[in-house]
Amino acid sequence: MADSIMSKAATMEIPINSNGDTGSLAEEDSLEQAAQIQWSLDEKDLQQVMVSGPNLNETSIVSGGYGGPAGGIIPTSSIKDIRMKSRGASASHGLQEAAARQVERHPGSMHHSSSSSALASEEVSRGVAVEKLDSVKKWGINTYKCTKQMFSERFGRGSRTVDLELEAQIDVLRDTKLKYEHVLRLATALTSHFHSMVQTQQALGDTFADLSQKSPELQDEFGYNAETQKLLCRNGEALLGAINFFVSSINTLVNKTMEDTLLTIKHYENARLEFDAYRSDLEELSLGPRDAAAVLRMEAAQQEYQAHREKYERLRSDVTIKLKFLEENKVKVMHKQLLLFHNAISAYFAGNQQQLEQTLIQFNVKLKPPGADKPSWLEEQ
Repeated sequence: MADSIMSKAATMEIPINSNGDTGSLAEEDSLEQAAQIQWSLDEKDLQQVMVSGPNLNETSIVSGGYGGPAGGIIPTSSIKDIRMKSRGASASHGLQEAAARQVERHPGSMHHSSSSSALASEEVSRGVAVEKLDSVKKWGINTYKCTKQMFSERFGRGSRTVDLELEAQIDVLRDTKLKYEHVLRLATALTSHFHSMVQTQQALGDTFADLSQKSPELQDEFGYNAETQKLLCRNGEALLGAINFFVSSINTLVNKTMEDTLLTIKHYENARLEFDAYRSDLEELSLGPRDAAAVLRMEAAQQEYQAHREKYERLRSDVTIKLKFLEENKVKVMHKQLLLFHNAISAYFAGNQQQLEQTLIQFNVKLKPPGADKPSWLEEQ
């Protein structure tokens, strides 16, 4: 059976064109028929052919067509190559058809990854927008309630929570800050004026010293005055250092310590206003009807009221503690600075240079070296 099939395949005529190339449709049909005959063999017959049959690599097929190669013989190795190419082309064509059918069944599968990433980014942006919208909505509601409560208090129609003791301490602090700011402005002006006087004394002493060199008949008189002005200038620089230290300490107390406490007081007053606003809202809801919607609104208002009450009590405790520490710090700082100011002024105007130096040492006041405020000759270039 195998021999008969092989003999038929070996004697089959395959027409070729005039140029000797296999390029017509009839030739492809004949090759496909030969391939079908070859694959119709069962496994046993195929093994027998491979063992006992002729060598296919050396077998030739006789062609009776016109214009064929010399002898009309085509090697079967070229037929095998054609078969393999046709199988590969059919396989690739099948894969393309399968892919096309898959795309037809699921048209969105090709863009699944890109669409999923776009959906994820869209969900994130939507979440951020919703969060911002909620925050703006809460801010608007809170502002409305606080504004309503503030006008109610101004026109005497609403009640407010008052801590009489704490309010009195806050009023005292604000009044004390105003007075200390006035002391600070005066001390700063005194520093500026006294600095000008010291510079004038220094210039006057230098002029007296120059005139004592150029006026022999008044040399002693100019010399005495020059020494006096230089001594006053040195003592004035010492007093100026003490006053600068006093001004710096008062400035720290007023513009940092007191200001920090007043900032906490401002937060406390805002919390008090919010607490009273939500308390009034809860009282209004409690006087209304008790249907299901009203009960839900009352529960939400109760939660808001409790949260603002805790915030108000926490800030009230912070203000009480800061006022206590501020008072202790104020007494300590002002006791030291007022004693320094008194001793320095008394020693300077009494002409007691030794006491003035001892005062600076006692309060750890460090003087700047002469000419420290002036730029160097390199900076002037």
